Amino acid sequence: MTDVSAKGPLQGETYYKFGIIGYPLGHSLSSVMHTAALKDLGLNGEYNALETEPEDLVDRIKMLKRDNYFGFNVTIPHKVPISLFLSKVDEYANLAGSVNTVKILEDKSLEGFNTDIYGFIKPIENLDLKGKKAAILGTGGAARGVVVGLKSLGVSEIDFYTRNIIDSHGVIEGFRQKFPEIKINLIQNEFLKTLEDCAIVVNTTPLGMKGKYADVSPLAENIVKTLPDSGLVYDIVYNPIKTELIKNAISAGKEYIGGLDMLVYQGARAFEIWTGKAPDIDKMKIAALEKLLDS
Repeated sequence: MTDVSAKGPLQGETYYKFGIIGYPLGHSLSSVMHTAALKDLGLNGEYNALETEPEDLVDRIKMLKRDNYFGFNVTIPHKVPISLFLSKVDEYANLAGSVNTVKILEDKSLEGFNTDIYGFIKPIENLDLKGKKAAILGTGGAARGVVVGLKSLGVSEIDFYTRNIIDSHGVIEGFRQKFPEIKINLIQNEFLKTLEDCAIVVNTTPLGMKGKYADVSPLAENIVKTLPDSGLVYDIVYNPIKTELIKNAISAGKEYIGGLDMLVYQGARAFEIWTGKAPDIDKMKIAALEKLLDS
């Protein structure tokens, strides 16, 4: 592949430049993960956190092309609007209607990917969900990728729980049209009394996240207890490592997965898209853990 990067420490050596765009970015662990991957593979490069407000998106993309970036990650609030600048997208991005990874090609065109879905699926790829029912907490942007992931694993029915039925109706209708083979139900949070018929429950809300929601769980322990013995609690929040929901799952004796695994796997997939090289997942996870514990 022709080297389209800036010159590294040695003339002619490939210098990998990556970054993440979004606003705000104070919580991002992407830089430490990708820096660890570069170091482990002996690659020269850098990964930069590039705070980008919505009105600056066009200028930021111009900068990324001009400064010879290989690619970049995309987070809130740009995961949907970035599609306006892409020449093509992968299947996951097309199904979810959102992009979190962009590769800058040699002709400076942009190719979009959704590695969030890959990251979500990877920790549960051996879980038997075919023909089973799932519950998703929240109907926001993060829920898009989760639906696609669960669909690919063969779930036949999904209960969506939301604070506001009216605001969520349009999103759910979109899911129903896109995935007619899945029975999709929209339910007010207050009516969630049991998860006894669900194989997995996924939290896509910010409840439990470090900050103002840190001490809040989207599910009370008595509700978590109703999940079948074989059921799984999956919280995509990764900071803190053990959210209130995960603590409830532990108290209830249920299997659980936190958001850190999803974060690391999506990052590793993005790194491979940009470089063609598979990074060490464990090295990336350790770097992210160290950053979390220091924060």
